[in-house]
Amino acid sequence: MTKINLLSHKISFFSTQPYDQTFFEKYNADFGFELEFFDIQLNEQTVTLVDNKAIVCVFVNDVVNAAVIKKLAEKEVKIIALRCAGFNNVDLEAAKKHGIQVCRVPAYSPEAVAEHAMAMILTLNRKTHKAYNRVREQNFSLHGLLGFDLHGKTIGIIGTGNIGKAFSKIAKGFGSTVVAYDVVKDSGMEADGVQYVALDTLIKKSDIISLHCPLNDETRHLINKKTLAQMKTNVMIINTSRGALINTSDVIKGLKSGKVGYLGIDVYEQEEKLFFRDLSEDIIQDDKIQRLMSFPNVLVTAHQAFFTNEALTQIALITLSNVKELALNGQTKDQLTQLV
Repeated sequence: MTKINLLSHKISFFSTQPYDQTFFEKYNADFGFELEFFDIQLNEQTVTLVDNKAIVCVFVNDVVNAAVIKKLAEKEVKIIALRCAGFNNVDLEAAKKHGIQVCRVPAYSPEAVAEHAMAMILTLNRKTHKAYNRVREQNFSLHGLLGFDLHGKTIGIIGTGNIGKAFSKIAKGFGSTVVAYDVVKDSGMEADGVQYVALDTLIKKSDIISLHCPLNDETRHLINKKTLAQMKTNVMIINTSRGALINTSDVIKGLKSGKVGYLGIDVYEQEEKLFFRDLSEDIIQDDKIQRLMSFPNVLVTAHQAFFTNEALTQIALITLSNVKELALNGQTKDQLTQLV
């Protein structure tokens, strides 16, 4: 494995927020990299901001396609570090072709995302967000706030990696029956009483469906007109994984018909145009997100499931460690491209 001597070069961060800079600068004291932060998305236009031989650090909505990677290669960039678990926005074949190493943070704090998923379930069910606003206006009526017991309900988990596993423990703690689907079964979850079933069975049996799978060709629009038709009437769907797991148009129709009783999304198909920005003074042109937010039984959060102190600490430490290991040894356990 060819080693990459880049420790003396800078890391260029894209799509950064103030908290990114805070955490990375705090933990970089033990690594000694030169850091620069851009609050804009990496794409074919902004790639010109990258200095020659720099290391590039990107997030979920940065565009790292073949064209961007070609330009990075021309600048002699050798490492692209994702400070997230998902990598569907990176053309790995193009990276291999141009000799660029790609690494990610596969497990920063599974509990952070799992706990947020449960928070969305509880909020939608018990309507605590509505109760909070009512009481502040001195309205103490309970009308319209009726929920249901999670105890005894069937919760279906699609994707049982680190986050799905953490979520299953939380769901079991509420006394729910937990069923799961994944191409690889987790024996530890089975020992805890989680039953693995076929995807069709999970979709038909579940009162609540929580998505924790990666986005790829097989899972894109996993929730669609066909799968929605198989679900229980009044089903709750939670997505804290990737927006394109859900066909937004189809789920809107499901909400209008009453098939979907509750929808909680922390991710959205077109979120790169919306999330992580203050658009309170703007006219949002995305009609689908506006339609979703008009439903009283829909809860939208702006990709904040990962947003805990513990998770941001791990993201910074693991990202910087991965870059250091690639620079010194030419490999790291979290790399996505293996160069020969």
